[in-house]
Amino acid sequence: MGSADALQVSIVGGSGYAGGELLRILLLHPRVRVRQVTSRRHAGLPVSLLHPNLRGLTDLAFVKPDEVGPCDLLFLGLPNGESMRGMDGWLARSPRIIDLGADFRLKTPEAWKTWYGTDHARPDLLGTFVYGVPELYADEIRSATRVAGPGCEAIVSILSLYPLVKTGLIKAGPVIIDAKMGSSQAGRAPSESSHHPERAGSVRSYKPTGHRHAAEIGQALAAAGVEPALHISATAIEMVRGILVTIHAFLDDPAVGEKDVWQAYRREYMGKPFVRIVKQSQGLYRYPEPKILQGTNFCEIGFEKDVRGGRLVVLGAIDNLVKGTAGNAVQCMNLMCGFPETLGLEFPGLHPV
Repeated sequence: MGSADALQVSIVGGSGYAGGELLRILLLHPRVRVRQVTSRRHAGLPVSLLHPNLRGLTDLAFVKPDEVGPCDLLFLGLPNGESMRGMDGWLARSPRIIDLGADFRLKTPEAWKTWYGTDHARPDLLGTFVYGVPELYADEIRSATRVAGPGCEAIVSILSLYPLVKTGLIKAGPVIIDAKMGSSQAGRAPSESSHHPERAGSVRSYKPTGHRHAAEIGQALAAAGVEPALHISATAIEMVRGILVTIHAFLDDPAVGEKDVWQAYRREYMGKPFVRIVKQSQGLYRYPEPKILQGTNFCEIGFEKDVRGGRLVVLGAIDNLVKGTAGNAVQCMNLMCGFPETLGLEFPGLHPV
């Protein structure tokens, strides 16, 4: 496919870690040409100055957001609350939008205000975005012109729980999600908490209750049948990339065995290229491990039944910048544009890392 025939895409908000990861994937995508990448603060500077892994791969420089021209598809990588305020302008520039932020993930303005504390600037548009989990909503994404990418902690939890809720294997509650998060999920902007002497060596509980992604997870799981009573705790650990969720759920029938759980996952995710069920009897990596997923678009899910009761422990792992953000967005783009779902996302990861 020549560059004239390639899908013309631009990235609004490309200076952060997620924007850099999106740019890395798109520059190597065989059906895409990246036209523009924006940054208010760094306009005029080469993108490789902030994303040094892209040296020699592109001569693109950042432009200001108001300099973005028409394109076939526009990715928005803006802070929460920004894309909704400028959405009319973005829709005028492109017929297809993929928003990586939170602005259009929730279905009602009431839910937005409850979890984000402000009035939604464009409640009229909330129902026009498809929630971007390809494993659950591939058909809707294929016909969509607007997609809202899920939160990184949300997508791994949704994928880990959805088959169990859909098949009625677990009780409606409580479902406890213990999320261990790498530092890159906090974004590029430095803060006191990201200062090296404060961050290094930390195992810091920063959101024991009230995690915003509970709204997304509950919304998606409710569509599967019943919205469980979710309780999320988030802990920052000394890891740059990755999320590991350890989920404690309770089987509706304690007699249900691990074979039944395996079959539920297999039925839901058979043929889904980026979900792997990992439950091995030997080796170092018997269960999902974020370390070996760095740079990949895979979500790995494992589980174990507690022999002393009806508790089911589910483990889910992703790279928060890829399957948690940029790679998942490209997966959605592939579906929207009729490309093979895995195109540009075949990187298998590295070992050792």
